[in-house]
Amino acid sequence: MVYLVALILLSVDQFSKFIIRQNVSVAESIPVIKSIFHITYVENTGIAFGLFPQGHFLFIAISFIIIAVIIFFERKKIIKSLKEKICLGLILGGASGNLIDRLRFGFVIDFLDFRIWPVFNLADSGVCIGGILMLFFILRKRPRKERTAGDGEERISCA
Repeated sequence: MVYLVALILLSVDQFSKFIIRQNVSVAESIPVIKSIFHITYVENTGIAFGLFPQGHFLFIAISFIIIAVIIFFERKKIIKSLKEKICLGLILGGASGNLIDRLRFGFVIDFLDFRIWPVFNLADSGVCIGGILMLFFILRKRPRKERTAGDGEERISCA
């Protein structure tokens, strides 16, 4: 499931970036819903949402590490939950999509522009959504501490 989700996201991400490169000029902004959502072609040398534009080689290394860790987890069957496998697939697909851009072009192609947020792409969305959901699922699995008397519950004893 991890690889299927990653392949789907990677394919859609790379296809959407190909369409943007073929049809939109750099810095051109096409309103889809005026003042709310535009297609804006940006060549981003930073990471998600344009952060840290000077870290090109560092981001390539980090991407390879993330990809390697996810592949290791999958091969060793460390993650068993379907929800968590989907999250890993989103992260793997997103990291791979942006890594391909960095290696091919020296930058990442961003184009989704909601006007109140930095321009981003589908790969960024996969990494962020997969990461946030994975964190949520992991935190939800943690056992809750047992309540003791004084926590608002009355304990009734028959002794």
